[in-house]
Amino acid sequence: MDDRLTAVLTDLVAAHGLDLDDVTLGGGSGNRMLRVVVDAEGGVNLDRLAEISREVSAALDTDPIAQKVLGQAPFTLEVTTRGVDRPLTLPRHWHRNHGRLVKVTVSDGSGGKGGALTGRIVGNDDERVVLAVGGRERTIALSDITRALVQVELNRKDV
Repeated sequence: MDDRLTAVLTDLVAAHGLDLDDVTLGGGSGNRMLRVVVDAEGGVNLDRLAEISREVSAALDTDPIAQKVLGQAPFTLEVTTRGVDRPLTLPRHWHRNHGRLVKVTVSDGSGGKGGALTGRIVGNDDERVVLAVGGRERTIALSDITRALVQVELNRKDV
């Protein structure tokens, strides 16, 4: 996405105490979709999502930078949250999912222990994550993780 549009939306979203997680414009002429993904500590409820959606829409209609980037072709705006199907890519994603079960793919460069593993997030900082895997803790550098997804647990007993 164009950095100018991302900058406009970052400031707007940040004014509401949210993080702008992603902005994508997809589709062809006549059916373009602008997807704005937001995130926040503790999540984003539907009322807050509706409020920020209205403000993003108004900003896109009036901001000259946004109008220049988007042009005159119509588009559908979708403002949404990360959801569980989006990969964990930033330290704040790991922090906000503390206690959740994740499936992680680790590069072969991580001490010869490449491959996939599933574990529960028990700690993290800006450079590493600690997962509980099979009753043991494993520390993995975030730079060694090639993909990480939260696993949906419908019958988790310890919540």
